[in-house]
Amino acid sequence: MNLLTLDTSTDYLSLALHYRGDTLLRDWHAPQKHAELTLPQIQLLLAEAGASLKDLDGIALAIGPGSFTGLRIGCGIVQGLAFGLDIPTLGVNTLAALAADCPASRVLSVLDARMGELYLAGFERQGDGWQEVVATQVCGPQALPDLPPGDWYGVGSGFAVQAAALQGRYAGQLLGQDAQCFPHARGVLKLALPAFAAGQGVPAHLLELLYIRDKVALKTNERQKA
Repeated sequence: MNLLTLDTSTDYLSLALHYRGDTLLRDWHAPQKHAELTLPQIQLLLAEAGASLKDLDGIALAIGPGSFTGLRIGCGIVQGLAFGLDIPTLGVNTLAALAADCPASRVLSVLDARMGELYLAGFERQGDGWQEVVATQVCGPQALPDLPPGDWYGVGSGFAVQAAALQGRYAGQLLGQDAQCFPHARGVLKLALPAFAAGQGVPAHLLELLYIRDKVALKTNERQKA
């Protein structure tokens, strides 16, 4: 299956193209430039692979949590491309994609949510997939949730901005951390490949963003009314 995946949920833009069994990856530190860079870089990535948009069987996007502006830009691009090509889309939790890119078996994904808060979720590797065992949430450093028993590895920018709080709360369980790890289209691809194979793709107009700060998932028609 030929898939394109995107992550526009942070200051980084990343793309992954899985074409004829090979995968090409690209990423850029591009704060406030997602709208400018994404489509041209998709075209360049396809050209490098000797492919075109018409070769794609599906497109997946990290749908949040993350930067609302970046997420909306990514969602609009994915919906526009998928609608024009008449191919399915898939939304992947940004924190799940972050975990899927980590070799550990239990991963605590934490991103800086700004305003003194964190986006957080915990994932456990089960067989060939991942299970969310700590629900995706936004929380302050004084309200960090419990982790299931076991050894955990922490990833994400949350460990850069709230290192002391996270290390103090999870002392004895957190065996290591990588504060420089950012959500990447590579992780989206790892989760999207089996999901598309299982028939979980949806039409473009049903792709939703996960914006947990307001406790809502914004649908296309709601965004159009905004």
